[in-house]
Amino acid sequence: MKAVIRPVRDSDAEGLIRLIGACWSAYEGCILDVDAEEPQLRAMRSHFDALGGEYWVAEGAGGRIGAGGGWAPAADPAGAELHKLYVLADLRRQGIARRLVGMAEAAARRRGSRFVELWSDSRFLEAHAFYEALGYRRTARTRELHDLSNTTEFHFRKEPLTVP
Repeated sequence: MKAVIRPVRDSDAEGLIRLIGACWSAYEGCILDVDAEEPQLRAMRSHFDALGGEYWVAEGAGGRIGAGGGWAPAADPAGAELHKLYVLADLRRQGIARRLVGMAEAAARRRGSRFVELWSDSRFLEAHAFYEALGYRRTARTRELHDLSNTTEFHFRKEPLTVP
């Protein structure tokens, strides 16, 4: 897929829901209930604008949303948080996720962040290896979401945030 990465629009809702639904369906027990747990997917641009962050999608032929990822300020004002990085299985290992993470890290550096952190579902082992290859380190922190998927997330952090 020759992807064009662009800022998300609220009108991308259907494509984002398909993207994340496809990614989650690869893992037993992962349930995407947009209305109950992920309503921000219906207006992702507005959601990230309200957070003070940015979100991008990789759009291919015919407007297919094949990937997405973004960032927002972290709870700790010295950092930024990577959010909702997803790539369809048939588009992985083409550099799309690396580009999205690079864009998020560049935005974090511009705002003066000293670190970028993220939370990742404990089932997403391939994603964990990807983050570690980019210099993120898994910390001892975990969190339980008490959601329909019974999710436990692992915390990852990249610090210091240096120029690539």
